[in-house]
Amino acid sequence: MKFTAQQIAEALGGTVEGNPQVEVSNLSKIEEGTPGTLSFLANPKYTPFIYATKASIVIVNEDFAADQPVSTTLIRVKNAYASFADLLAMYQQTKTKRQGISPKAYIAESAEIGANVYIGEFASIGEHTVVGDNCQIYPNTTVGYNCKIGSDTVLYSHVSVYDDCRIGNQCTLHSGTVIGADGFGFAPQDTQEYRKVPQIGNVIIEDMVEIGANTTIDRATLGSTVIKKGAKIDNLIQIAHNVEIGENTVIAAQTGISGSTKIGRNCMIGGQVGIVGHLTIADKVMIAAQSGIGKSITEEGAIVEGSPAFNIRDYQRSYVHFRRLDQLVKRVNQLERK
Repeated sequence: MKFTAQQIAEALGGTVEGNPQVEVSNLSKIEEGTPGTLSFLANPKYTPFIYATKASIVIVNEDFAADQPVSTTLIRVKNAYASFADLLAMYQQTKTKRQGISPKAYIAESAEIGANVYIGEFASIGEHTVVGDNCQIYPNTTVGYNCKIGSDTVLYSHVSVYDDCRIGNQCTLHSGTVIGADGFGFAPQDTQEYRKVPQIGNVIIEDMVEIGANTTIDRATLGSTVIKKGAKIDNLIQIAHNVEIGENTVIAAQTGISGSTKIGRNCMIGGQVGIVGHLTIADKVMIAAQSGIGKSITEEGAIVEGSPAFNIRDYQRSYVHFRRLDQLVKRVNQLERK
């Protein structure tokens, strides 16, 4: 299917600079653009590519100012990255959704299945589980007993949802995600052994949450582990029992969050962050990658880095000295000898 620059600009609320009738039928990265494709420029470090790209159309910010001639047609919008994301979403919606229930799927007699649902081969839906309208459950996915899956939610292949868990509307769980495995609860005994503490809670995932591949979210010991509305969780993340993740918080890959920690709304947590248990993280906190959080962060909007983490500006100033530590030690030794 082909679209003109004018049609795309109208869909995005932008303006055309160049040929409004030029057509595209595919998307490309700006540095790999070919005729007939559409790309975007949002990150300034990619600006040099706009002068050489062969892409027929490039989406740019309204304030983009070229310092040499540009041969491609531009579509100017308020936010090029957000507009390109909107365009990708429109493209995704044009793809035909899978429909129908495979005869090779297992669905318990007491399960309730909504309208226009897709359930693939070897998927399993347990007793008393409810699956909402327009859900997509891909092959080899298992949903346990007494679960609830909201409308328009997608569970890709090999997702496991344990008994009693709840997933909201318009959620996406990527392959290998495990929802509701036991929390890591073991009580030390006088015999130096550990006794397992039964984990009888569940996991509640609210609406519009996306969870990346091979991420694990443990069920609560009592009560619920809660992922609130709009949270975005990357691949390979461990969220322990009774953790609470606030609305619209984003967490990058390989982060681990220990039990009973409460993270506020609109936080941004970088990759490979470690957070110990029973802490509170305030709203809008930003934690730099590979930081270690050993105490609560109570200041809203704080930005921290390091292990143990502290204010990012103090960390960066201190790191300058750390890199020169060997020179400083040599200088002190020389002064002492004198």
